[in-house]
Amino acid sequence: MADQQWEPGEELRAIAELDLDRSARRGYPEAVYCEGKTADQVRVIAAAVGERGARTLFTRASPEHVAAVLESLPDAAHDETARLVAWPAEPPEPTGGTVLVVAAGTSDLPVAREALLVARHLGRRADLVVDVGIAGLHRILGRLDELRAARAIVVVAGMDGALPGVVAGLVAAPVVAVPTSVGYGAAFEGLAPLLTMLNSCAPGVAVVNIDNGYGAGHMAAQIAAPVPG
Repeated sequence: MADQQWEPGEELRAIAELDLDRSARRGYPEAVYCEGKTADQVRVIAAAVGERGARTLFTRASPEHVAAVLESLPDAAHDETARLVAWPAEPPEPTGGTVLVVAAGTSDLPVAREALLVARHLGRRADLVVDVGIAGLHRILGRLDELRAARAIVVVAGMDGALPGVVAGLVAAPVVAVPTSVGYGAAFEGLAPLLTMLNSCAPGVAVVNIDNGYGAGHMAAQIAAPVPG
């Protein structure tokens, strides 16, 4: 692909059409899901992003994708754990309420950090609490002040996926639950926690798809947005 001769703009049009009006239309910029794309395709998209000065997140980025983005956007920020590249590197000045991202275990960190960074780069203050799963309830109970100060809470959990319901029973803020594909065989790669979260008896729990840290961070950022007027 890199060796082929292209007219200006033709290389991009052959693989993607950037949604440059999304920020004006929805208030939030576009994200590029890298998984399934070749490194060359991501390079072309990143070059177009830089030319247009469009704030963009590159999610689920492999090392090859990261190298391709940095080739065109050398000042972008890369988080290896979250598999996310952000350009510009610095998030906007935060407005609105705080998003708190809660990870049940250390194994849930990749998804939790994706949610955290998405919320920050969409303009919210976002903090992270790690390893407070229900195997030791004293840990989450010890963070009640932080939980109750948040406008929106993202709870990331695998295994039995019970933590979001526990958190929702302790706070007034909406809880965005993220099942992860962490767990032994009977967790069915995230299906077991997904079903637990969907069946939560605690009101105020919304559930995103398995491992969808991006969707959870985006939803929480919208919930915590400044109130108009």
